[in-house]
Amino acid sequence: MLGSTQPLEQIDVGACARDGIDIVRRRSGGAAVLVVPGEMLWLDVVIPAGDRLWHEDVGRSMWWLGDVWREALESCGVVGAAVHRGPAMHTTWSRLSCFDGLGAGEVTIAGVKAVGISQRRTRAWARLQSAMHLVWRGEQLAGLFAPPHPATAEMAEPVRIAVDVERLRTAVGNSLQQR
Repeated sequence: MLGSTQPLEQIDVGACARDGIDIVRRRSGGAAVLVVPGEMLWLDVVIPAGDRLWHEDVGRSMWWLGDVWREALESCGVVGAAVHRGPAMHTTWSRLSCFDGLGAGEVTIAGVKAVGISQRRTRAWARLQSAMHLVWRGEQLAGLFAPPHPATAEMAEPVRIAVDVERLRTAVGNSLQQR
């Protein structure tokens, strides 16, 4: 899935075809995410303008969703989850791979990204998309970028947590309802 502003030229279309990967552009976020059914936990939330969760500051507007994920992870026994409340942190490859950078509201565990969050906003609403990898296919993802593409070892690997997925889904839903 291409980020909203990511040029198609950054993707190796032939490699995607060979791997059976559909190239789709999402309307939020700046870089690619490899979405494989059953290998990612995904949550989209739409907030109308004026809602108590709405915030004019685009970065701060995602903090609360990070808190939802942090609370859910903690309720599942995960220790050390934190919500990034600082400026975006870029790496050599973060303009290619979404999970290589760190943005507002995103959740880390021991300083490593666990949950990514992006946003699409209009005057009437904000759609926040968040995701956590259950399986990381770094080698496959690296090979889907047009040359020069990163070596797998050069890309940041998100934290993958051994947690009961159904329990985490329930915990995320409960935390979300409390908002």
